[in-house]
Formats: sequence, structure tokens, C-alpha cells
Amino acid sequence: MKKILLVLIMVLLIQGISLFAQFPQTQREFIESEFYFHNVSVEQVFIHRLGYVVVYQMPSSTFTARAYLPHRWFTEASGPGEIIYLGAGNEWPSMTVYYRDGQFSHVRLRLRRDRMHPTWGVVPFGADIDDRFENADRVVLQH
Repeated sequence: MKKILLVLIMVLLIQGISLFAQFPQTQREFIESEFYFHNVSVEQVFIHRLGYVVVYQMPSSTFTARAYLPHRWFTEASGPGEIIYLGAGNEWPSMTVYYRDGQFSHVRLRLRRDRMHPTWGVVPFGADIDDRFENADRVVLQH
């Protein structure tokens, strides 16, 4: 009788310990990022002495719009701009605009390295668009 009682206590003790054990979570917790982004296709990039004029295709539309991105965004160490040069291949240039908590955070351009590619152009001499670069502090995509 003592042996049966001892075995029963051991089984209950082993079973009881497993009730307090911590098991890994079976369902991952989803953490929502504070960032979101919009990616658009770049039709053409015009070089200006103060920055880049990016002509992009508006999302869900056949129309184009323009974004004015100052050179300082891409040359400052913590500037809000980054250029990634694409090599030879089929990938078309694009612009990704990142927002953090609903406010502009940064922009990433994926452009052809070859300046002879049809997406590259130069702003005509005498075009009066300097103020669009000087006042630029964010990118707002037109829809």
C-alpha cells in the first residue's frame, strides 16, 4: 500500500510540476511598425544644380507628378535621402517614401547608374524652380 501511495504521489508531483512550467508562445505577437511607405515608379529624374526633380507615376493613376529633392538630403550624414544605384538589369527606377507616425521620415531613390539611361535628364537652363528646393522639407506624394 505504501509503495502504491508513494508512486501515486510521485506521479502527481511530476504532473504538478508541468503545470507551472513555462512553455514557448505558440502564437507570435504582432508588433505594428510605426513606419509605413509608398513606392512609386520613377518616369524620369532631372538633375538641377540644387537637387533632383523626380517625375513619378501617381499611385492608381496614369498621370505623373513631381517631387523636388534637394541635394543636401543626400549629402548630409543623417539626411532624409538615400540613392541606390541599379546595375544592368530589368528593374525599373523607383522612389520609396517612408513615413513615421504619419509624418515624412525619409526617401529612397533606386536609379540607374548609367546617366545615359532614358530616365535621366537635365533641367533646362533658366528654369526658375530654385524656391522649390530651398523650401523642401518633406515629400508629399500626390494621389
